[in-house]
Amino acid sequence: MKHLTTSILCAALGLFTACSVSAADIGQAAPDFELPGRTSAVKLSDYKGKTVYLDFWASWCGPCKQSFPWMNDMQARYGAKGLRVVGVNLDQKSDDAKAFLTDTPASFDVAFDQSGKVPKTYAIKGMPTSVLIGPDGKVISMHSGFKPEQKAELEKQIKQALNLKD
Repeated sequence: MKHLTTSILCAALGLFTACSVSAADIGQAAPDFELPGRTSAVKLSDYKGKTVYLDFWASWCGPCKQSFPWMNDMQARYGAKGLRVVGVNLDQKSDDAKAFLTDTPASFDVAFDQSGKVPKTYAIKGMPTSVLIGPDGKVISMHSGFKPEQKAELEKQIKQALNLKD
């Protein structure tokens, strides 16, 4: 009853969006999704118990091309310690994504969202955008863009999420 009263109050005041929690707020559960992958479906909830570096990318994105070697390295270095890098491609044409992956291979899981529904649930505004998700399924941090000088800070966040010492 209390929840219903709060919802009615928020709606009555026209503050529904201010009273509701945004889909990818830090400390909140990351929205689950299931998308086609390269060999099988990729479902976020299947990674429960793992630290997930969720990266939204597109073939036309220059910084995305720079981020892939780094994400491959992160998966190789920290995969055995509980990290899963998951890339979500947002190209409308699957051939564009395939060509990108031929030129810039990914040694991590890749999902394809031609409809663009998942980035909307995360309120993604630019490419690439990464979301670091803890083993409990809650959002730890979000980061837009990718520059080489940011790699150390991003890796530090991953190591902290994995409870690793420097």
